[in-house]
Amino acid sequence: MKPKFLSLAFLFLWTTAVAGQEYQNGVVVSVSAPGSDVGLSVLKQGGNAVDAAVATAFALAVTHPQAGNIGGGGFMLIYSPKGEPVVIDYRETAPAAATKTMFKKGDSRFGCRVVGVPCTVRGLGLAHQKFGKLPWKTLVLPAVELAEKGFVLDNFHANSLNKIIAESKDWLEMQRVFGHPEKQKWRAGDRLVQPDLAKTLRLIAHEGPDAFYKGRIADEIVAEMKAGNGLITKEDLQNYQAILRKPIHTTYRGYDIYGPPPPSSGGVALCQMLNTLENFDLRAKGRASPDALHLIIEAMRRAYVDRARYLGDPTFVKIPDFLTSKEYAKKLAHSIDLKKATPSAELAIDIALGDEGDSTTHFSVIDKDSLAVANTYTLEHSYGSKVVVKGAGFLLNNEMMDFNWRPGITTKTGVIGTDPNLIAPGKRMLSSQTPAVVAKDGKLLLVTGSPGGRTIINTVLQVIVNVVDYELSVEEAVQAPRLHHQWFPDEVKLEDAKKHPQTVEALRALGHKVIPQAKQGDAHTIWINPRTGGYVGAADRRLSGKVAGY
Repeated sequence: MKPKFLSLAFLFLWTTAVAGQEYQNGVVVSVSAPGSDVGLSVLKQGGNAVDAAVATAFALAVTHPQAGNIGGGGFMLIYSPKGEPVVIDYRETAPAAATKTMFKKGDSRFGCRVVGVPCTVRGLGLAHQKFGKLPWKTLVLPAVELAEKGFVLDNFHANSLNKIIAESKDWLEMQRVFGHPEKQKWRAGDRLVQPDLAKTLRLIAHEGPDAFYKGRIADEIVAEMKAGNGLITKEDLQNYQAILRKPIHTTYRGYDIYGPPPPSSGGVALCQMLNTLENFDLRAKGRASPDALHLIIEAMRRAYVDRARYLGDPTFVKIPDFLTSKEYAKKLAHSIDLKKATPSAELAIDIALGDEGDSTTHFSVIDKDSLAVANTYTLEHSYGSKVVVKGAGFLLNNEMMDFNWRPGITTKTGVIGTDPNLIAPGKRMLSSQTPAVVAKDGKLLLVTGSPGGRTIINTVLQVIVNVVDYELSVEEAVQAPRLHHQWFPDEVKLEDAKKHPQTVEALRALGHKVIPQAKQGDAHTIWINPRTGGYVGAADRRLSGKVAGY
């Protein structure tokens, strides 16, 4: 079907469609070529998608240090055609000594005090224990080799290292571990070797996940905390458990949509937005028409106010069931004025508003039996807290930032201080991570997700809408420019906005404040051809990446 409003179609026509290669036996798509290759090699050894995901995650801890990690946490959505989908929640928790008011305005977002209890190793261990086939050691040793022998940097990763080194002069262990050995700038083609990390990963490979939480590595983390005024203790590490959870589920135009449950806001917000948009014929309005974009923005606005109002760690907060119901979505749809934007302040009269003077990564995996994994994990900021555990070679997260730091203070600039996500000991901080799958009649169509903080949910929404509503190829759907609205600030951010003034002016005429943004997300995605059953991967070009399949 040819799109209407061709002159306005920047959102979906950024690149020419590319027919991706179809694979029959398995695909891994990630931001790192060596990481994707490790996952593929595990599939070729007879491992399943979970084995490949575990191996890829450990490899990315070496080859994508700004977000790949063993010192952070995340969510893994596992979809099997033979059983119920499941989510492994390995989100970080607040240390036992954390308090609701431990941070004040102006406190640093870096250093030991903002580190949540790291959970990645425990989460990957639970995934392997429940669903893996190959020995644990087989999955971790490829990462050991990458750290020990080094890997070749591409242009993106060389530039990323140069930037963080330039910005982190006072972080001496980071300088030592990630700086060029000859004190010069990294270049594409250089080899990054990480002997301390290799030693840490080798311990994990041979002794299992407990090595991280109860052994020498735990002692090194605690020593780092004591040196840097952090809160994490040996007991915090020993007591952490990953959790198996039921995904959030809805249907959208006949497709099943699955996403992560709280403490991720991703599944609830994604399903709520899709339920709202289902009340409108987006295709009839034309791809990237102002009318269609207006509806998408208004659905985002309403989901994000509910995110602030209701969502947090379900152990501490009761999450209303109605948020993902079709009936509630109809009410939200009826509240949308087709001719003008709804001011964000009008949607939250129950939330007192005051005034005040990336990095995550996602990868997707599918095996020959159509077992699929969508995994998103993070250190929060790019390179996390900037704290590298001395002698252990890995970065720690700064996930305590994802709590609401200032109780009761919610502002039009985007500060959120609502109760559900306030700090409490042992509490999981709210996340926007949204590993997602789309299926129909039990057969997979899409495996997707993205980094990007609060933009993550909206990136995943647009990939799904691009495929389901507009029938774009997976390559088009992933590469297309994106937009973002998150309730407050009350503004729409658009990729490539400056190149399309007519579209911007049309949205402004509807009452939207539109500002340009450079890039949004990094959605490495797999599409399953309904006709042939073949797998087609799309590596998002915004950063780097590779589709590895066979």
